[in-house]
Amino acid sequence: MIYIGVTGWGDQDSLYASHIKPKDKLKEYAAHFPIVEVDASFYAVQPLRNSEKWVKDTPADFQFVVKAYQGMTGHERGEIPFKTKEEMFHAFKQSLTPYLTTGKLAMVLFQFPPWFRCSKENVEYLRFCKSQMGNIPCALEFRHQSWFEQEYYTKTLAFMEKEQWIHSICDEPQAGSGSVPIIIKATHGTSTLVRFHGRNQHGWNASGQKNWRDVRYLYRYNHHELNAWKDFVTQLQQESEHVYLLFNNNSGGDAADNAKMMMDILRIEYHNLAPRQLDLF
Repeated sequence: MIYIGVTGWGDQDSLYASHIKPKDKLKEYAAHFPIVEVDASFYAVQPLRNSEKWVKDTPADFQFVVKAYQGMTGHERGEIPFKTKEEMFHAFKQSLTPYLTTGKLAMVLFQFPPWFRCSKENVEYLRFCKSQMGNIPCALEFRHQSWFEQEYYTKTLAFMEKEQWIHSICDEPQAGSGSVPIIIKATHGTSTLVRFHGRNQHGWNASGQKNWRDVRYLYRYNHHELNAWKDFVTQLQQESEHVYLLFNNNSGGDAADNAKMMMDILRIEYHNLAPRQLDLF
């Protein structure tokens, strides 16, 4: 099956009527798409009350991709409130309980930063992450090109397959060592993830700019660019039971529109979505 959605539901203004309250946005989002990426979990391990509400607000067949906490992937932008890595992983796994008990967890996404290079030390850390997560399905996304350089390309994919990492394939600007090419290869028989980050090459590496995070994902795919993915998705379906397509080009509010464009291109219509709320008039 192909699941199409976006990363986060809060900023998708094109989906919501003006009277929709923030607390009700996920309910309305679930009337449009069958999957969403939870980004709040990257910034803090979420309390159970949040994930309990989110699974309650969505239909039985709805799926979540939950982003791994930043301390687990070496971003560590703020203070990490855990004494050990093991304590941090345990707390994160506990936060997943509502998704797991309802069957709504598609996977946990480990997105590593651009400075996470292909090295023996980092390979060992990936093994540690996988051992800590146990049987929970986990996707792996690299941001440093070294993992897919000619010397390591085959070894990286073989390692991911052996360790049962779900491949998070990236459509992103080709902007030097801090980006990876599109690699159409499943490493897991059950699931494959594709994340569309946009192709804003200028904004991708402009980390010195004040509004860098606002422009990094500022991009709107055209029909031709997304249509080129038809054959790629067909190939991935032959290698993996489920293919998840998530749009992360949120800076200009383009993600939801591009996700719907992709649904049209692939001629997908979902029938188990939530009922849409009616406008006031």
